Amino acid sequence: MTKLPSRADHVGSFLRPREVIEARQHRAADNISYADLRAIEDAAIAELVSWQQDLGLKAITDGEFRRYFFHTDFLLQLAGVEERGGLKKAFKNDAGKDVSFAPPVMVVTGKIAHQKPIQLADYQYLASKVSADCMPKVAIPSPTMLHFRAGRSGIPEDVYPEMDEFYADVAAAYRAEVDSLVDAGCRYIQMDDTNLAYLCDDEQRADAAKRGLDPDATTRQYAKLINDSFASAPADMIRAIHLCRGNFRSSWAAEGGYEPVAEIMFNELDIDAFFLEYDDPRSGDFAPLRFLPKGKTVVLGLVTTKLGDLETKDDIKRRIDEACKYADLDQLALSPQCGFASTVHGNDITTEQQADKIRLCVEVAEEVWGKVSVDA
Repeated sequence: MTKLPSRADHVGSFLRPREVIEARQHRAADNISYADLRAIEDAAIAELVSWQQDLGLKAITDGEFRRYFFHTDFLLQLAGVEERGGLKKAFKNDAGKDVSFAPPVMVVTGKIAHQKPIQLADYQYLASKVSADCMPKVAIPSPTMLHFRAGRSGIPEDVYPEMDEFYADVAAAYRAEVDSLVDAGCRYIQMDDTNLAYLCDDEQRADAAKRGLDPDATTRQYAKLINDSFASAPADMIRAIHLCRGNFRSSWAAEGGYEPVAEIMFNELDIDAFFLEYDDPRSGDFAPLRFLPKGKTVVLGLVTTKLGDLETKDDIKRRIDEACKYADLDQLALSPQCGFASTVHGNDITTEQQADKIRLCVEVAEEVWGKVSVDA
């Protein structure tokens, strides 16, 4: 049985309210204080929590309202990490147009270490607003984000002569962060990982090989890194991972089914729930789910966050039936395919469409699995 608080879940980010976006701009211009920005974010998050609960969600996030990018705001708070430009990539969208975007590259400049709790205050505020019958959920970037985009070239040999030491330090930093959240009562952490999904893409695999990475060996190394990062988590912690092919203003960077990574991912990653994108053909078919072992859950991302058009219940149920050819229904759940705003820019949909997408997930989950949460 799944450990998730309900069969309808979500990846974590939501469209930022205008007042939050404007407040961030004012803070960047030094027109308001950090405390002023925090107060505006607090008010927006409190409203978002109520909104999620009213829609019937049981896993509740802060929408990543305090972040600019899903990963940089977190990673830059680790010792030894700096931002250096971006790795330019032509993102694609359903209109057939390329969207030029250079996601920031995290570069290692010193020993990686956990200097202070990063998400602790954010979690504590979120938890104070979540009702007793729901569960606060924290989404953080995967530790692989410190390696894949720059590779060995972004990790100086005079700092880390051996890569094993680098991976050990990254995992130790993440364990310290997990421990700080656990001590505060957090029992649901999701790591957002673009890199395992990129390793499903033939073009991305070729680019990785040019950077000196063996795609298959890298998949196995990343599984170990994520496991080591969660190693101190208690048995009642929900450990989740979301595989993302890129999510910037309704565009994406990679495509390809999960077959190249599925066997290693499902069997070597000590994870409770895998949030997998399955909103269109670029995600491939459900055959890789045949590798899913007992005791783990796949959350089917069948509802796209990139387009406003609403899927039908019949189409979603039909696709769940297709997935059941390879995995038991009891090991499946439902969610949108990605966040609605992995960056502050958000996807090209409206807040009303965003609500409709969440409502659809909740209603279909209740009709397929029943209304009672699995832990009830």
